[in-house]
This record gives sequence, C-alpha cells and structure tokens, in this order.
Amino acid sequence: MTLKAIISVTLILFSVIDIIGNIPVIISLKEKGNRIEPGKTTLISGIIMIIFLFFGEGVLSLFGVDVGSFAIAGGIVIFIIGLEMVLGADFFKDSGTIKSASIVPMAFPFIAGAGTLTTLLSLRAEYVIENIIVGIIVNLLIVFLVIRSSDWLQAKLGEGGAAVLRKIFGIILLAIAIKLIKTNL
Repeated sequence: MTLKAIISVTLILFSVIDIIGNIPVIISLKEKGNRIEPGKTTLISGIIMIIFLFFGEGVLSLFGVDVGSFAIAGGIVIFIIGLEMVLGADFFKDSGTIKSASIVPMAFPFIAGAGTLTTLLSLRAEYVIENIIVGIIVNLLIVFLVIRSSDWLQAKLGEGGAAVLRKIFGIILLAIAIKLIKTNL
C-alpha cells in the first residue's frame, strides 16, 4: 500500500461517486417525504462496492451482461432521475407505505451505481486491492457525513436555493447519463 495510490484511488472514486453533486438529489428526495438513513445508505453502498470489486465481472458474465451494457442501464436510470429533477415530474412511483430512499436510489444507483462499479473494475487493473478498499472506505465516510448533514445544508440553501441547485444538477445528471450511455454504446 502506498499513500500516493490510496490518494489516487480515493480521488477517482470521489469524482465518480460525486456525493457533493448529489446534495440536491438528497434534498429533493427528502422534500418528497423520503427518509434517507445515513448509516444504512453508507453500509449498503459499501457492501455493494466491495462485493462488486471482488465478484462484479463474474456476476455480470453469469447473466451474459458485459460491463458496457451494465453502464448503459445505469445511465438510463440516472437519466430518468435527472429528468425528474429538471421537469419536476415523478417517474418513480412509490411502491409501498415505507418511504425510504436509503437503498434505492441513494445506495444504488447514486453512490454505488454503474459509474462507480465499472470504475472499481477498472481500478483493479491498475491498483492493488488494499488501496482500492481504503479508497472505498474514505469515500464512504464522506458519503455518511454529507448525507448526515443534508438537513443543515438544506436549511442553509433555503427553498429557492435548493430548487435552483436541483435544476442545475438535474441537467448535470442528464449529461452524465448521456456520457455513460454514449461511452458504452
């Protein structure tokens, strides 16, 4: 393990996970009455990332799915969520009485989504597993802190600030989704 490798992996994952960019999504989900539990979201995201780090390619190949197709599917989900943010529409309907967004869409596809998971597979080719695991843990700590402080951030932004931020990041999500799809076509 080297500090330089750990920092590189951490920064790469930080840019792909983009938890700071997901603040408007977190606020938007909470405004719709969804509960997001920081610990649960962080734990599930970590489990998904670690499992995918070790077994991702094998699991995908079991289903006959290549990494590119997986990334495109994730891109479509992110595209739809971006449309929700920009248009103010609800494409994802509540499927029950529990209004929790801790696992879907927060843990997957936002934190441990197609971009993160395909990045983990790419990182395996370049870095040792220990460095990647440390990078995952550092990012999960940041994710936990951001989700935990989302109410405070929402209060600081105010209703108007949150609405503007939601629209801007909705467009950014749309662009990220299109890039994911285009890159993997």
